[in-house]
Amino acid sequence: MHIDHINISAPPDLLVKVRDFYCSVLGLAEGFRPKFSRGGYWLYADGKPIIHLVESHAHHWNDKQGFLDHFALQSAGAAKLIENLDKAGIEYRKSFLPEIATTQVFCKDPAGTGVEINFPNESL
Repeated sequence: MHIDHINISAPPDLLVKVRDFYCSVLGLAEGFRPKFSRGGYWLYADGKPIIHLVESHAHHWNDKQGFLDHFALQSAGAAKLIENLDKAGIEYRKSFLPEIATTQVFCKDPAGTGVEINFPNESL
């Protein structure tokens, strides 16, 4: 078993900001999405739609987001990601795990979803 995708539901104006974050900052690409009753976007990495964004007026920002803390992605090019985050004015924190030679970068998308990006064999 593996995780197929994550879904983020938000009002349309916020969803555009979320899409732009994942595409311009993290480098995902908007791609094919089947016709559903609600609008949205599918964002692809390596030919797979890993993040689904769905327009919703039933989902609203709140301080209690349940127990899900974040989801994690694995990538390459930590320095470029840091450059993109700095350019976009997005707060982040980074750490290096020497036992597994991995740099981790943590941030939040415009909807407040926690994102961890792991960079194996990269240190900053």
